[in-house]
This record gives sequence, structure tokens and C-alpha cells, in this order.
Amino acid sequence: MAEAGIQALASDALRLWGGGTAPRLIANRENAVFHTVLSDGTPAALRLHRAGYQTDAAIESELVWTDALAAAGFPCPRPIRTADGALLGCPAVGPRVSVIAWIDTLPVGGAGIPAAGTIAQQCELYHTIGAMIARLHRLSDGLTLPAGFQRPQWDLDGLTGDLPHWGRFWVNPALDGKESDRLVHVRDIARAHLRDGAWDTGLIHADLLQENILGSAEHLSLIDFDDGGFGYRLYDLGTAMVQHAEAPHFGDLSAALCDGYGGGHADLPLFTLLRACASTGWLIPRLAPDDPRHRSYADRALRLAHRYCG
Repeated sequence: MAEAGIQALASDALRLWGGGTAPRLIANRENAVFHTVLSDGTPAALRLHRAGYQTDAAIESELVWTDALAAAGFPCPRPIRTADGALLGCPAVGPRVSVIAWIDTLPVGGAGIPAAGTIAQQCELYHTIGAMIARLHRLSDGLTLPAGFQRPQWDLDGLTGDLPHWGRFWVNPALDGKESDRLVHVRDIARAHLRDGAWDTGLIHADLLQENILGSAEHLSLIDFDDGGFGYRLYDLGTAMVQHAEAPHFGDLSAALCDGYGGGHADLPLFTLLRACASTGWLIPRLAPDDPRHRSYADRALRLAHRYCG
């Protein structure tokens, strides 16, 4: 979404919620996200949803899901309805809009920025993250989903099919022919592993990177359910570990995460690899072919493929 004009679109859309302070742009990726304070004093995040990324039904389903989670006490942003009581705002001009409560705390880390503290403190954090993921899955299983509930599929085909949900990672422009063949081979091995296993599936967050986990081991919150959908539960654990794939204490963090979650130790390498592959595909339409990040993501996927297959 181009930045030109989005400030005006956000200001205009805010009227659907009764107005507020001038929206301040804080992120512009899949959605343009703004910070604002509504007219009743509530700090909030206003999201302009990129056209074509999610259907109206899928966006509303995300909001229904997080609304139910927040009502059950799970630490995630609750949706804020428009003045007319709608979860999703539909301005006369511009993209669909949603507003959610603002969580005023920092992420535990970020891309290339490890969590703070000693290894023991990081392990304590990831044990807590594992427990939070387990709670998310339990609560989601207990929800009664409305008719027409629609979210992406992080299933066998969504991760390893001919057209994965985030793209054909084996055609990333940074890969040479042999590397591409290697990822196709690994995809086939992973697909067979998934097909032959008995896996817990259901609603998952699907983007549990450090920047989407806020707070500390004492109190964590989870944001950005934009890619959440139905899939393998252990994919959430693999996503939580992919940014630490090269960390010397990867094994300690992995064990702490799985201990907190209550399982997944043996299968975490598979799901960490699947996330690395998905991210390699995600970049393809978003970056110029010569962008060095293609090479970085491809190298990570290849290293994890070697670690998984030997």
C-alpha cells in the first residue's frame, strides 16, 4: 500500500469510530497500521487493510476470533466496533478498516535482535511463550465459530503443495538450479512426513515472530493475527524458533519452548524448516529480485533443510 494519501484515508476512516487524534503511521506492510486515541480517550491501532490480501469475511473472522479470545482473558488486542456497531469499517473511499485496542509495551525482540537477558532468562521467556501458545490453542478449540468463518489454511498443501499459501519458495530468485532442486526435494520429504503423521490441527496464529510477542516473561501479549488460520499446531512453535535458527543456544530455547507448550520436541526441526521455507516464498513478490534479503532467507532455509535431512 503506497504511503501517499494513506494518512488522509486513515483520518477519514476514523470518523466511523467517532473520530480521534490524528492517526500516526507506525507500519506499512500487509496493512497500514496507525496509532490513534479515540474520542473517548481509548488508545487504539487503526488498520487499513491492503486490498486483495484478505477477503472481508476473512478480516471479520479474525476480529470475531480475537474478540472471543480477549473476552476469555487471553492477552491480545480486542477489536473496537464502529459507532454503528460493526467490527469492520467500510468507508465510501479507500480500503477496509479495523480498529483494535492498543497494547502499550515493547516486543520481546525483532528480526536480528534477540530477546534481552542471559540464556537462562531467555529460556524462561520461551518457556512462558510456549505456555501462552498452548493456552491460545486450547481457548481457540473451545470457541463456537460462526457460519461463514473464513481464515487461511496452513495445512499440507498450504505449506508443501504446488502452490503454497505464501508462494513457491523453491523459485526464489536467489537460488541457483541445484539449490532450487534441493528445496523441492526437501519439500517432498517434509510433505511425506506431514502426510504420514498424526498431528494436532486447529486455529493457529501462524506469525509468532518476536516482534509480535510483547512484554516480558512476567506478562506477555500477542498481536498481529492477520495471518492466523487453520493449520498444524506445531507450526506456531516452528515460527517462534525460526529467528533463532543460528543461535548457539537454539537447542536450549527450543527445549524451553516445547516444555512450556507441553510437547513438540522431536518435530520442532520440521516445523522450523517449514516456516523458513514459507518466508523464502513470502519475499518473492515483495522485494526486487536482486534484494540481498532473498539470499539471506534462502540460505537459512537451505541450512535448516540440511539440518533436517542430513
